[in-house]
Amino acid sequence: MATGTLEERVAAVEQELAELKLQTKSEPTRLPWWEKIAGTFANNPEYDEAMKSGREWRDSQREDYDREEEREEAA
Repeated sequence: MATGTLEERVAAVEQELAELKLQTKSEPTRLPWWEKIAGTFANNPEYDEAMKSGREWRDSQREDYDREEEREEAA
């Protein structure tokens, strides 16, 4: 639990908020977020496996959808 009076706690939160605002103003964003993280998972076998699994799942859904369309067209 937080200690201190409500006024003290609010003052501490306001101080921290002011510091965070200063940090965000002093660090201009030059690159989009996706460019900042590009390459983060390079040469990561777990990431590669996750992408492979996702691709396989999407392909299986597409195949199921295609089969369902064929059945509807044949009916």
